[in-house]
Amino acid sequence: MKYFITLLTVLFTCCTAFADNPDDARFGYPKGNKRLEIVNHIAYDLGYSEEHEQAAWVSYALTKEEVQTKVTKRTNNFRFDGLVLTGSAALSDYKGSGYDRGHLAPAADMAWSNQAMSESFFLSNMSPQIIGFNRGIWKKLESQVRNWAIDNSIIYVVTGPIFDENIGSIGVNEVTIPGFYYKVILDYLGPEKKAIGLILRHQSSKEFLESFAVTVDRVEVLTGIDFFADLPDNIEEELESKIDISKWNFKQKNKTYKPSEVKRTTKRKTKQDLKGGTYWITINSGIRHNPTCRWYENSKGRPSTIKEGRACKVCGG
Repeated sequence: MKYFITLLTVLFTCCTAFADNPDDARFGYPKGNKRLEIVNHIAYDLGYSEEHEQAAWVSYALTKEEVQTKVTKRTNNFRFDGLVLTGSAALSDYKGSGYDRGHLAPAADMAWSNQAMSESFFLSNMSPQIIGFNRGIWKKLESQVRNWAIDNSIIYVVTGPIFDENIGSIGVNEVTIPGFYYKVILDYLGPEKKAIGLILRHQSSKEFLESFAVTVDRVEVLTGIDFFADLPDNIEEELESKIDISKWNFKQKNKTYKPSEVKRTTKRKTKQDLKGGTYWITINSGIRHNPTCRWYENSKGRPSTIKEGRACKVCGG
């Protein structure tokens, strides 16, 4: 009975929070093969993985008005999330680990509300990230997403870790240190509907953000998650199977950016091109990259055939 009452309390709290932000899950919760606990906060929803002691996905709508409204400052009130029934990660897990408590839903996206800002510091919204990644390329991507919200009035964001080539774990609760992270962005209300995915290896990087762009379908393959599942099937297939980087205004400046590299990275290749074309194999890892990959000719390696090496998990090899 006590558990039942507690469960009802949690469900009531979740539904109340969700009612305040119906757009956050307008196109459905992300769906996957693994069982996750769905938790609703005022400004974002998440699917919590007890196995990895962090969210497998965090989903929210972000509007131009929210980005441009600043009613509060960063609180740094990191704390346990009491709405996670199985128990979230704890502060002690991160203490002395050498890893940042990296936000999935960024605090800077939540400055429009005192409560939203406060809840962004729940440990269920954190993932262990190396300093160079969290305060470098990940921070740049978060800023870029806010620019897209301003450009498009409202966007739908899903972000999280990719549990592949994991680095290890931290703390008594064994919080997984992911090998990759992703963001998926949907602009559905604009004059031209569009979607984009981005996959970043968990390491410091000075690469241009465009080089991390992939289709939403590619993110789904690597995560096992179906994003925006409530979209009409024909629209979902159209938006998630293609990517047109020219429709997304990448505003950041990067001194290491070389136009020739981005041209090679973003050039569309047909299946026939890839089947008969040249591949690139990284010597140290033995990983094979196709011409759409940011590592193609950008790693120490040599040309190869499709039969050599192991397929890159980002580009598909």
